[in-house]
Formats: sequence, structure tokens, C-alpha cells
Amino acid sequence: MPTIIDVAMAAGVSTATVSRVLSQPERVLPQTRSRVLETVEALGYRPNVAARTLRTLRAAKILVTVPDISNPFFASVIRGAEEAARDAGYGVVLGDTRHDPEIEDQYGAMLLQREVDGLIFLGHHLPDSLRTMAARDRAPIVNGCEYSADLCVPSVHIDNAAAGADAINHLAGLGHRTIGVVTGPEVSPPSRDRLAGARTAAKRRGLDLGIVRGDYSARSGFDGATRLICAGVTAIFCFSDVMAMGAIGAVRAAGLSCPEHVSVVGFDDLPLAPFFQPALTTIAQPKELIGRRTVELLVDLLRGTAQAAAPEPLPHELVVRESTGAVR
Repeated sequence: MPTIIDVAMAAGVSTATVSRVLSQPERVLPQTRSRVLETVEALGYRPNVAARTLRTLRAAKILVTVPDISNPFFASVIRGAEEAARDAGYGVVLGDTRHDPEIEDQYGAMLLQREVDGLIFLGHHLPDSLRTMAARDRAPIVNGCEYSADLCVPSVHIDNAAAGADAINHLAGLGHRTIGVVTGPEVSPPSRDRLAGARTAAKRRGLDLGIVRGDYSARSGFDGATRLICAGVTAIFCFSDVMAMGAIGAVRAAGLSCPEHVSVVGFDDLPLAPFFQPALTTIAQPKELIGRRTVELLVDLLRGTAQAAAPEPLPHELVVRESTGAVR
């Protein structure tokens, strides 16, 4: 098995340069870095991660936690995060917290014990064990998909209030006057922001919204939509595509059709959305970009190159498909 000395000799550099390329590539000239990486690839060299961790106190791993790994939205975010981490020389450890504070603290302990170099948590809850660390400037913690100023950590997210307004404006533009909303959990910052944006847009148009709580599951979308259909709405805005698919099921169960009788808008633009029947009108989030940006921000924090700045939301897009139409 090739050693770091073999790589250094073949690339014509010192072992210190090889080590720097693998641990701090930004400190090496591009041409030298490329030559070393090509040699590493050609020789099939694999660093001794355990030994490197003992020498540098760097684990070369990033922990990414999700509140519900069964939610298909997170799959694309994780893919973007994993690609960016690999590009930066980090591995990814994935944790499913299941909305359980005890599990969250168990993963938080991995960062406190330096088993990982940094944490990206996708969701709205920071482990209690990390709140003291998060309060420090430049702590290696980043929030993905959501934003809460109270957490005191940088975040990568979209403007959920603006997205909520876009959905209501789209439905109102089609002539709908009785619009229902199936929200996410009340504790979820994105759900609160989407509802605030939806209410603002409705107020500007002189509309009242029918509102029921959901939990981002298809069952809650079905149950919420059933209540709204009984109340006589002609359009429903769901705060996730999964709930929207459940809502379309409720429309059919009521003996109606979508969008002829009830239009439905989702949120997230999951890969299945264009192929659902009918194809789902939805708010698209740049899921893989969110994952990539969270890692890039975390790596900047770890390298001490992060710039303090106000959170800047990533762009979203209203994607109009077949599940919405003019009111009859």
C-alpha cells in the first residue's frame, strides 16, 4: 500500500505539501495541488484518517442530521451536501433524529467530543447540548432549510414568506376566492413563515383563508383537505408536496376531480411531482443547492474564512403544472 512518502517522491514535493493538499488545499498553489491530487489518484493512496485525527485534532467528517429521514425532501438536500463535502475533503456522517431531543443530544455529543468537525442540522431544533457552543462566534454549526434568529447560527434557506405569498397569488389569479391552507407543525419556522406570507397575500386581495394544521405527511394532507373540501373551498395550498398528494387523494375520495373542482398547490417540487396525476403545481426549492451551500458555509467556518453577513435567502420558483386551474 503506497505511503505519503511515495506520493511526495512521485509528485516531486515534500510530505508536508502532500499533507497540506489533503487537509488545507486552499493553502497550496493550484498547479501543485493538481499534481499532488493526480499522483494520489494514480497511486491509490488513502490517508490514515485515525492517525491524522490524532495529529491535527481534525476528524475530516461532517455530521448532517435530519428530523425525519423518511421525508423525500431531505434526500436531495443530503445529496448536495455530500457532493460538496467530498469536494472539500470531508466525509459525511448522517443522523436521523426522529424529532427526539435525546437522539439530538447524542449526535450533539459527537461534535463536543470532536468525533466530527462540524454539524449541519436540517430542521428547526438545535440540540440543547450545543446551545452554549452555538452562542460562540464562528461555531462550526450551520442550519439548513430553515432560519431562526434565536438559534444564533448561520442558515441556508429560501424566503418562505415570499413563497407562501406566491402560491396564494397564483390561486387568486385563477379566480379562486375560497382558498384553504394545510400548514406544517406550528413549531416549524418555515411553516410559520409560509403561513404569514399566505395571509399577507390573501389580505391584500380581500380573501379569508381556511386553515388547518398538518405535519407534512400524506395522511395529514388527506385529512386536512377533507375538512377544507367540506367547508367549500375551491383551492388548497399545502406546505409540502407529500401533503398535496394526500390532498388530491381527498379530492378524489369526495367524488371530485383536480383541478376541475378543487385546485391544489404543493411545496418542495419533489422528483415525483411532475409525474403525479395530475402533475403537481408547486413551489420549487433548490434542494441540492441548499445542501451544497450549507457545507460550503460550514467549511468556511472551519477554515476561518467565513464572512459575517445577514442571511441571504436562496431563490425559489412557482412551477405551474396541471393540478391548478381557473375556478369554475
